[in-house]
Amino acid sequence: MIKALFFDIDGTLVSFQTHEIPTSTLRAIRAARAKGIHIFISTGRPATIINNLAPLQEEGLIDGYITMNGAYCFVGDEVIYKSAIPPEEVDIIMDYCTRRQAACIVVGEHSYCACGLNEQIRTIFHEHLKVTHPIPDTPVDEATKGKEVFMLTPFIDREQEAEVARHLQHCEVGRWHPAFADITARGNTKQKGMDEIIRHFQLRLEETMSFGDGGNDVPMLLHAGIGVAMGNASDDVKQHADYITESVDEDGILKALLHFNILTPADL
Repeated sequence: MIKALFFDIDGTLVSFQTHEIPTSTLRAIRAARAKGIHIFISTGRPATIINNLAPLQEEGLIDGYITMNGAYCFVGDEVIYKSAIPPEEVDIIMDYCTRRQAACIVVGEHSYCACGLNEQIRTIFHEHLKVTHPIPDTPVDEATKGKEVFMLTPFIDREQEAEVARHLQHCEVGRWHPAFADITARGNTKQKGMDEIIRHFQLRLEETMSFGDGGNDVPMLLHAGIGVAMGNASDDVKQHADYITESVDEDGILKALLHFNILTPADL
């Protein structure tokens, strides 16, 4: 019996076309919550820039959050897990970006800034992802020295990603967008976040179902009792899912929950 649903945000809960949660998805989540099923967010975004879930948040439908790809998890005001990147590897990544004049977003526990803010960041984050939170341009030392850094997002290509990864012994490197990679401390993935959430809520893994569309969702698609890829996911993500539903814009979440009889038409 499924008792917990884990949702990625961008491209899963929220449409890249409308930048909103589809009405069918809101109906499905309300119905699932009414049946006592836990609702969790699992995203690469830090809490600071989660600005597109208001319809769920205002109704109190979200039970907990996995953020920064598993590096920072919280339930209400309680932080149940956090794990920072080792400072020496923060320095390696930032030195690499500085030498190549690559911009990098630096995420702390309650801070969010860019080193080398440029038009590419503005276009992707403000126009494509509709992030409304300002992204301050900050010198590297001010952004990182003496501070806990939970995620770094360098704007590098796949070849550069492989190059810098060779120098990192204690980090995870993932990618869900062609323009940038997300780097967290080793062991921090959405799978780790799921484990922390189900431990906190005393749930079993086989009672979980996850939904995602990006490369950073693969660990939780593989880990959950049932992993569902959205129809708009890439083929390399879909191959790791137990089931492929329709796209976010074609009522994919609702259709998957009906397919597995987690919801019935009478619930809606």
